[in-house]
Formats: sequence, C-alpha cells, structure tokens
Amino acid sequence: MAEPILELKDVHSGYGSIKALKGISLKIYPGEVVAIIGANGAGKSTTLMTICGITKATQGEIYYQGNLINKVLPEKLPTLGLCQVPEGRRIFPRLSVMENLRMGAFYRNDTDQIMKDMQHAYEMFPILGERHNQEGGTLSGGEQQMLAIARALMTKPTVLLLDEPSLGLAPIIVQQIFDIIAQINKEEGTTILLVEQNANLALQAAARGYVMETGEITLEDDAQSLLNNPKIREAYLGE
Repeated sequence: MAEPILELKDVHSGYGSIKALKGISLKIYPGEVVAIIGANGAGKSTTLMTICGITKATQGEIYYQGNLINKVLPEKLPTLGLCQVPEGRRIFPRLSVMENLRMGAFYRNDTDQIMKDMQHAYEMFPILGERHNQEGGTLSGGEQQMLAIARALMTKPTVLLLDEPSLGLAPIIVQQIFDIIAQINKEEGTTILLVEQNANLALQAAARGYVMETGEITLEDDAQSLLNNPKIREAYLGE
C-alpha cells in the first residue's frame, strides 16, 4: 500500500484553555478525496487549521509527504504543495478576480505557466473569466467560493484542504462547486481533504470518511458504509 501523503498522529490543539482536538489520528493517501463530517464545534475546521499550523498542535505529529511539518511556517506550506481554502472564502475583496488569482501564484516565478494556469482556471470557472476585472468583493457568495478555489489551484497544490465549501450557498451553486471538486481530483490528480457540514454531500464526494465528535475521531470507514450506517443517517443526514 502507498504511504500516506498526509498523516496526523495523536494530534492535540486548542485555543487557550479550550481543548479543541483531543488526540486525533488520520491518514490521507495520494489521489483520495476524504471527508471529515461532524456537528458544529466538533473540531473539523480546527483540524485543517492545525494541519496548516495556524492553530498550533500542542501534542502529536503531522506528516506531509513523509516529513514532519509541525514547525513549518503556515505561509511556507503552499510552496510545498499543501494549500487550504478556508471557511468563509477569505478572498481579497478590493483586488480584481485576476489579481486574486495572481496572489495564488505569489511564490511562483514561472510566468508563462502562471498565465496558462490562469487561463485553465477561467475554463474551469467561466464566470471568473467573464469577471476577471471585477473586484472580488462585488462577486456573489458562490462566485467568491469559486474564486477561493481557483486561487488555491494557482499554488499548484498536491493536497487541497477544503473547509465548508457549501456554506451559505444556494443548492444549485453547491452542486456546481462539488462537480468542480470532483473534476480537480480526477483530472488534476489532486488529493482532497474535505470538511463539510453537509454530510450527505461530503460522503457522496469522498472515498473515505472520518466522523468527529467533540475533538475526537469516533468512526472511520469508506464513504458508502458511512452513508448506509443507520446511526450516521440519524445523527447527520436528518433521518
């Protein structure tokens, strides 16, 4: 079996005296889409923030491509191919769509390839191509989410961390976003770790899933088994 591309071993983290993660372990293999599901406050977003070093792990080890990354600065991780699309999009509202995409390529100096990748982003998200001179802050919520994903793709990620991509979006836009996520995985070969409130959508998109409750992983299985699990259906799928 291949080595995990991303692995957490007994990771703890939190905010001051609040312990948000209480010893979580998980493995993501190259080319997978893996979902983390759970209720609000379970620690899903904190897991991504801890992987990225924005919230510091107080205990445990985080490995990316076999290397310990606990002490790597958050801003260095995109240069290694590990990039997060944060909850709430966090685009640059006063920069144009094109300038936002250029910010995604900030660390790169392969100018010709940057232009090709920007063109590819416009092909993947045609609405962004139409609005390339428009300020990011004037886009709709769905368009901003597309821009946030496209900006992350400009880093040429090996592993993409997606935090609540469906949050606050209309169902038709959510489906578009998840179609794009599937395309990124299949066509680009990008490994994706997906944190998502909509458990049904997340598990349909993923090969495997982890269930989080109050800072701990309580269940791990392939996505279809989780979808068919009566307890999961009752707790997270509203049945």
